[in-house]
Amino acid sequence: MKPDTNRSKKLKLGIPKGSLQEATVRMFKKAGFNLGISARSYFPSIDDDEIEVILFRAQEMSRYVEDGILDVGITGNDWIMENSSNVVRVAELIYAKQSMRPVRWVLAVPEASRIKKVKDLKGKRVATELVNVTKDYLKKSGVKADVEFSWGATEVKAIVGVDAIVEVTETGSSLRANKLREVATVCESTTQLISNRKSWMVPWKRAKIENLAMLLKGAILAEDKVGLKMNVLKKDLKAVLGLLPAMKKPTISELSDPQWADVDTIIDEKTVKYLIPQLKRAGAQGIIEYPLNKVIY
Repeated sequence: MKPDTNRSKKLKLGIPKGSLQEATVRMFKKAGFNLGISARSYFPSIDDDEIEVILFRAQEMSRYVEDGILDVGITGNDWIMENSSNVVRVAELIYAKQSMRPVRWVLAVPEASRIKKVKDLKGKRVATELVNVTKDYLKKSGVKADVEFSWGATEVKAIVGVDAIVEVTETGSSLRANKLREVATVCESTTQLISNRKSWMVPWKRAKIENLAMLLKGAILAEDKVGLKMNVLKKDLKAVLGLLPAMKKPTISELSDPQWADVDTIIDEKTVKYLIPQLKRAGAQGIIEYPLNKVIY
């Protein structure tokens, strides 16, 4: 009987628990990995025998990767900076809880506050979860202020407890809902796939991590994009191709009828509702729109 080699080949992967969890599970699904997360377990299932998944808070992820408790993990660049973690940044994965763009940590004050600029924080109290990054930002700005750790509900503290807060935002809607005004952006952050340095030097682990990065980046690139497929008379081909804002040049294939060609392309989903009627009028027929899971170059 052959030995079960999968038992000795396990890549320990950290998935962020909390605000990034749902978006991360969705990206893994598009990348080809099915994650099963139980409400009572910190060890999700995954349909890959060489991967063991563990849930950790994004705030702690980089420390566990640096210490070798995890081989690889997903967290924000903000928490890598906050923890000063010595890890390998394998790939930037630009997605967040609500959108496909970086998040911002912003300095905010109540709407009626007299604080208008960063210099006005001299001698003031600032609450945030991102203490070290905030202290570095204020130091570089030449401002001495009292920065204290916030365990949560940070927005309300600007109203009843401190002079200002530094809080993460994607859209600014939560700040506006709590009648807070942005003063400055402390930093921007994107989601990162990071590796333990020793794990990165193990050939099979590095190959596994690089494959994971490729598939996740492909899934992210495919977000908000669709494929379009259509048949076009060759006499109308120039007019149709002139309408297509393709990521690359459209693929054109011969059909059994020499007068016709098949055209395939990838476009932004938001443009489809405008483009399809134009393509139809230009001579395209049998237009098919289809979703994409991954786009890999």
